[in-house]
Amino acid sequence: MTATATPAANTTVWDTKTQQFHGGQDWKFLNNFVEDFSVTTNCLGTPVKAINAARDAVATCHHYPPANQEPAKSSLAEWIWPEAWQTNSERLLLGNGASELIDLVIRSAPQGSWKAGPWDVQYKEYQRSAETNGRDILSPKGNDKANVVCIVNPCNPTGDYKSIDELKAWILENVQDNGVVVIDESMQIWVGPHFREDSMTNQTEFLEKTFKERNISIYVIHSWTKIWSCTGLRLGSIVCPTVGHCVELKRIQVPWSVNSPALAFLDEVVRDKEYLEETWRVTPIYRAQLIERLETLAGGRNWEYFGKSYLSWVWADMKDVAVAEKAVELAKAAGVPVRSGKPGYERPTFVRIAVREPKQTDVLLNAWKDL
Repeated sequence: MTATATPAANTTVWDTKTQQFHGGQDWKFLNNFVEDFSVTTNCLGTPVKAINAARDAVATCHHYPPANQEPAKSSLAEWIWPEAWQTNSERLLLGNGASELIDLVIRSAPQGSWKAGPWDVQYKEYQRSAETNGRDILSPKGNDKANVVCIVNPCNPTGDYKSIDELKAWILENVQDNGVVVIDESMQIWVGPHFREDSMTNQTEFLEKTFKERNISIYVIHSWTKIWSCTGLRLGSIVCPTVGHCVELKRIQVPWSVNSPALAFLDEVVRDKEYLEETWRVTPIYRAQLIERLETLAGGRNWEYFGKSYLSWVWADMKDVAVAEKAVELAKAAGVPVRSGKPGYERPTFVRIAVREPKQTDVLLNAWKDL
């Protein structure tokens, strides 16, 4: 794929006065583009059957999308809760990516304080929304309880992860009574075939007890654009604590926020079991190979690599701002952009490197051979 050359850069795409910086923009400005290592999408690329379903749906673009988001919503519900989807589907709402749903929850929650997960740094859209909506931002390292807490689990970019029991304990220790909890499980599917067992979406007893005893409302958000590599379609979902909570979010959600191609994509992709099985098989292999090659490249330098072995990226600390900046520059020049840890995350010695197929990784590591 060839993009048109232009002097514009990723940093100029974003209106930094109003928007949060993200990766994923450089590719369109590179006339030698090979692969995007700056986004944490699936190394397998987009599932073919789902792409075809989305393409077919474009032919219906002269019609409005279904206002009830069906049949895609029920298909996703059955995928999330194979044994109990009919009793849970009314707690599920689809959105135009996770970002829309993040904003809906933050806007609908009672005013007051906001706190991030306990990680060094996490996905910044939650804090952007909290600040935009006038919330008091508490330190994630402090012991103060907030009336709204948001934890990204597994954490992007650091790769930290709390098991379901650890997550429950953290929630109870960090949120006030009558508060709101948002858990972002966008990367949790990479845990493996048993991911449902460690997901808050299946902890019905805990959700009901926490709501009944302390009036704590727990929402679970997923961005489906990473595991199924469809960031351009914008597709997310939120599981609400009760049907009533879901109704309240619908009241403030704009109509038809999820378009017909995205709905068709979702309805098809949840049936693609082989794609996920291959994801769980190859991602840890490619990731281990990437780290091994980075260690060889680093030589005697004490670079550090963070994140669980099954995740779709490596959070690498190169220990030197100049080296990290040079790595970003060289990768971009070779048509394989990576995510700098400096803008947005404020971690200037870090780079985030997506897991990709070996032949694509060859291009990146060759560009870095003289780092």
